Amino acid sequence: MQYQESNSSRGNHRTTRVKRRSSCLDSLERVVKLASISAVVIFSSSSCCMCHAMKRLFCELGVNPTVYELDHDPNGKSMEKALSKLLGNSPSVPVVFIGGELIGSMDKVMASHISGSLVPLLKEVGALWL
Repeated sequence: MQYQESNSSRGNHRTTRVKRRSSCLDSLERVVKLASISAVVIFSSSSCCMCHAMKRLFCELGVNPTVYELDHDPNGKSMEKALSKLLGNSPSVPVVFIGGELIGSMDKVMASHISGSLVPLLKEVGALWL
């Protein structure tokens, strides 16, 4: 697994409504950008047992996912909020992107794995070679 620390730019933060909306959009754009960097990206929290299970699943399949631990990122909370909005207010971690596309949280990934559609998708994006 590749654990990534994302660089965050800190500027002058005003507490206006416009700035907060802009911040949410910036977080969403940042999530999308980070999700497209690698074939498999997991947004996680280091103390989350479901996140640990997700990371183990991909490692046992032979995939080397890029993992962003949001609790170690200065902008992690705003990124969690953006992920929660993407998922429709379900738990914000773990969240998996494959080939830059949102797959979803634990339930969606496990459903894909059980149905047999996860491994072909991983092969399609080059995360698995077997």
